[in-house]
Amino acid sequence: MAAKLRLDFVSDIACPWCVVGLKSLETALDRLGKEVEVELHFQPFELNPQMPKEGEDIAEHIARKYGSTPEQGARNRENIRTRGAELGFTFNMEKRGRIYNTFDAHRLLHWAEAEGKQRELKMALFDAYFTDGQNPSEHPTLIEAAVKVGLEAARAKSILESGEFTKEVREQEQFYLQNGIQAVPSVIINNRHLIQGGQPPEVFERALRELAKEAA
Repeated sequence: MAAKLRLDFVSDIACPWCVVGLKSLETALDRLGKEVEVELHFQPFELNPQMPKEGEDIAEHIARKYGSTPEQGARNRENIRTRGAELGFTFNMEKRGRIYNTFDAHRLLHWAEAEGKQRELKMALFDAYFTDGQNPSEHPTLIEAAVKVGLEAARAKSILESGEFTKEVREQEQFYLQNGIQAVPSVIINNRHLIQGGQPPEVFERALRELAKEAA
């Protein structure tokens, strides 16, 4: 009988390591097969909650925030690109020149969960930003991503224009901040165990197998 695990994947759609972490987690779940039955929820986290809508040049932002040199930044981008390719995801670094505000994307993801399309929308938003170089703070980009995964355009537009789910997303963000989540991706298993960072599939597989044994 499969062990039941709840996974809360705390992340931001402007975080490349969140893509790596999610793809690694999914690879691990594929390997585990019927050993586990997973209930996966995506929880909001903003790396740059004060970011204006027009965004900021990404090289300038990273240098200011992390103190990275251009050479360090280039090595980090290549590492991310390579890790993504190994997991079947395409990072087109040359198309991603700016970093943007992601709050509206999190509001749509909150709605998508109730529609059973949260994981699909998460990946569509990752694709839009990291692969296609689109602006995930612009409503047309968000609506296009929603439509691609089978969500209703008019409803997405209504949510974005009305500010719906603002309170709910803010509360979720504060909950995780107040519980010590300061970096993403953070994967919380059964509300007790934490795995952080863009870990390789083997790390997730080993941890989930052990926790599945405990749960069983």
